[in-house]
Amino acid sequence: MNYAYAKARAAADELLQHAPDAVRGMEIRGSHLILMMPRSGTHELTAWKLRRQLDQQVADGLAAHTGGGVEDASLGILCSPDLIVLPVAAMDTPGGFRPRDLLLAGEIVAPSAHIDEYAWKTRGYGAMGVPLYVVVDPREGTVAVMSDPGVGGDGRHRYRARHDYAFGDKAAVGPWTIDTSELPLYGPRHAS
Repeated sequence: MNYAYAKARAAADELLQHAPDAVRGMEIRGSHLILMMPRSGTHELTAWKLRRQLDQQVADGLAAHTGGGVEDASLGILCSPDLIVLPVAAMDTPGGFRPRDLLLAGEIVAPSAHIDEYAWKTRGYGAMGVPLYVVVDPREGTVAVMSDPGVGGDGRHRYRARHDYAFGDKAAVGPWTIDTSELPLYGPRHAS
């Protein structure tokens, strides 16, 4: 295990024991700890609708899931995606899910955290080798589907293919389809 990550993980575990009830978890990016605050109702509704759609399409032995952490200690990453697809058997593990077990990671852009999902998490999930990454943005009414994780010409991890959709489109996500016409936009009080 990466020593810096081990220290960050121990600090995160300790902080969570004393965190206010409003903190729902923590993510780790190298030596940085990011507090996870409660999600809005629209955010949760979007995650539920996505999971429900994918649940109807995934093959037997796979699950669409809206919880849990994905951990790669060697890269110093602990993320809490809003949606994942993985084998049911891979869910029976202690600790965070292994990135190599994920077929898809999805994030729903929070009203104020859009740079996180588009920049850092795109690199993080790409570095972990997660085959498909979906970013749903209820602020703008868009969906980005990224695939083909690898190293770009600049030596940085990234997704080398990206397809953009607008709410109302049917988004191709690997072997699955998301009907984005079902997804809600954030209301005016969430406007950036």
